[in-house]
Amino acid sequence: MIIATALLAAAAVVQAPATTAGAVSGPVVVLETTMGNIRIALDEAKAPISAKNFLAYVRSGHYDGTTFHRTIPGFMVQGGGMDAQMKEKATRPPIKNEANNRLRNGRGTVAMARTAEPNSATSQFFVNVKNNASLDYGIGGAGYAVFGTVVEGMDVVDRIVAVRTTSRGGHQNVPVTPVFITKARVEAGAATVPGASAPASPASAKPVSMPGRN
Repeated sequence: MIIATALLAAAAVVQAPATTAGAVSGPVVVLETTMGNIRIALDEAKAPISAKNFLAYVRSGHYDGTTFHRTIPGFMVQGGGMDAQMKEKATRPPIKNEANNRLRNGRGTVAMARTAEPNSATSQFFVNVKNNASLDYGIGGAGYAVFGTVVEGMDVVDRIVAVRTTSRGGHQNVPVTPVFITKARVEAGAATVPGASAPASPASAKPVSMPGRN
């Protein structure tokens, strides 16, 4: 179910503030979409549970044929669970929320979507198209776990988020023309991505709504 509650400005002091990630070293996943390819470097060191979960869905073919079913300009694009008819695919059990890993929801980072229950993420993920500090651990409560960074294809993400949207099947912000993930695969020979990092998120950044798992 989409959670569309507006977020309030953060007021609490964060005991362990998020920091910009260092060099990302891990597998690279390629999302082949109907608008172009997106390459994502996974941070297995700081988000081992989320990265392992994402890789399991990639290798099982779960993402193939799914859509980016929720896109909000100035916020994020979300995918990983719905077909073109907005029917949700069966998933594995939920995973533990790793949002306290100090990785920020900066532009170009990839994080797990979830419901209001912090430990409810399954297959759905989102790509931040701006710095969304309100989604970080301690600022937005339990936060949303960042586990990867787009290292190539942010121009594709920007084109996806610009697609005109509508309401469909009880869901909002659904692209009028479906944008499919035709194939998700682990890139061979791309075990490390030197220099890739999660951008910083200024504390003033606030999204328009939470990226709830549908």
